[in-house]
Amino acid sequence: MRALKSFALLRESWVGMAGVFIVAFWIVMAIFAPWIAPFDPLELMQPFAKPGVEWKGGGTFWLGTDSLGRDILSRIIWGSRTVLIYAPLATICAYTVGIMMGLVAGYRLGWWDTILSRISDIVLSFPVLVLYVIVIATIGASGINIVIAITFASAPGIMRIVRGLTLDLRNRDYVAAAQTRGESDWFIMLVEILPNARGPLIVDACLRLGYVVITIGILGFLGLGLPPPDPDWGGMVNESRSLAMAFPHMAVFPCIAISSLILGFNLLADGLREISLRD
Repeated sequence: MRALKSFALLRESWVGMAGVFIVAFWIVMAIFAPWIAPFDPLELMQPFAKPGVEWKGGGTFWLGTDSLGRDILSRIIWGSRTVLIYAPLATICAYTVGIMMGLVAGYRLGWWDTILSRISDIVLSFPVLVLYVIVIATIGASGINIVIAITFASAPGIMRIVRGLTLDLRNRDYVAAAQTRGESDWFIMLVEILPNARGPLIVDACLRLGYVVITIGILGFLGLGLPPPDPDWGGMVNESRSLAMAFPHMAVFPCIAISSLILGFNLLADGLREISLRD
């Protein structure tokens, strides 16, 4: 019921609904990729075909092909699966770790707060991109390792947000009532405090999803994303960078895909922020 109410409120925000539409579009592309993609994303056909060229084997290269003759539209559609699997997974893992650290630091205080805050400060002192490169270069490039790197680099920032919310909520009457009933610390943190901190966290999660999409694209561009020949938007831009002047379609269309998904998450976050301000 609460989810239906939130969606009903979101419908009143055209910004939020625009974000929902864009994100939903890419989710549909990812789910139905085998049926929507006009070609096999790994099939080698006609190299350097311009957008709109018809293939002699049947079909049209609507967005052209790359240097190996693979259809760009098909690779973008299949690449959406990569982004929409690993970006939410990495965000969920980062939030799980960050929320646990933030709740413990903000509720128990004392040496728990000191140790966790110092760990957070150390990780956040490194430039994020450098941290990603160090982690991926150390443990290797793969989907799971990307999730590990993003979790390691993002959890401290989430921890700080949750800690600040917990410091405010731990003094509320419902927390005092739970303490009087003799509830455990974990019950109070997970049942009493965390649900009441969900508003800012949901908005931040949508924004962070956009950041993670950027991160996956950057890692792919640097050659630290999924190993080829798997369709990867950032990897597609990397493969075409030396040919971008002569064949701009090879780089432009993957960049548009990345930008549109990031825009969708940012608009969705803005819509959710509007709803929270009305409440």
